Amino acid sequence: MIWYKAWIETRTRFFVGLALLVCSAAGIVLAWPKVTDLLPMAANMPMHGDLGRKVRAAIELSRDYRSYVWSQWFAKNLSMLGILFAALLGTGSILSQRGGVLFTLSLPVSRSRALFTGAGVGLAELLSIVMAASLTVPLLSPAVGNHYALGDALIHGVCLFTVAAVFYSLALLLSTEFGDLWRPLLLTLAIPLALAVIAEVTGSSIGIFRWMSAEAFFRTGSLPWAGLVISVAASVAMLALSSANIARKDF
Repeated sequence: MIWYKAWIETRTRFFVGLALLVCSAAGIVLAWPKVTDLLPMAANMPMHGDLGRKVRAAIELSRDYRSYVWSQWFAKNLSMLGILFAALLGTGSILSQRGGVLFTLSLPVSRSRALFTGAGVGLAELLSIVMAASLTVPLLSPAVGNHYALGDALIHGVCLFTVAAVFYSLALLLSTEFGDLWRPLLLTLAIPLALAVIAEVTGSSIGIFRWMSAEAFFRTGSLPWAGLVISVAASVAMLALSSANIARKDF
């Protein structure tokens, strides 16, 4: 009953996220022929300063299909959309004021079990969205005359899900504190936005984004184990705090 209630409350967000991410992945793949046509023209354009350096780096990453997919999809679009839908799925816990809390508390289950069951449903939805979008790349690549390794897509998907789960857990934690939808959502999204601005201003790369895109795997073939362990630990800690927060609340 608890898992079904969680599914009913989040299924619209799940299906929207699934459709949007799969279509975005398809768009990235199908744009490859046009990108290859534009590369010679872009390479001959005069480029100066910091912006020119970034444009040249983007052009170099687009010269082969694997680099293009990583730079445009796993390191950009999927990471941004993954964070967005992690926050959307995590916002509004099953025991928040907007989630039919009186009905939920009337069921013969503990508050912690209700919370963790709902979290399990949400994380399963997030995993399904991320993996479906990731697997769209190797499945659709033959349509543009290319091959993308299935194993690479799976590894990038797992890494992205592991880090995105941190933002899901944060949104869930904030939802146990605030009864509305918008404050947990906006506070959760404010963190990656602030990190992205800092990275842009300082010209440095933020670790959590490198872990999410599995940059080390793309460049050297090694997994970002430290980042994945930290992400799992952070998610578990925030889920535990969510349970403790719910346990002490007087509804």
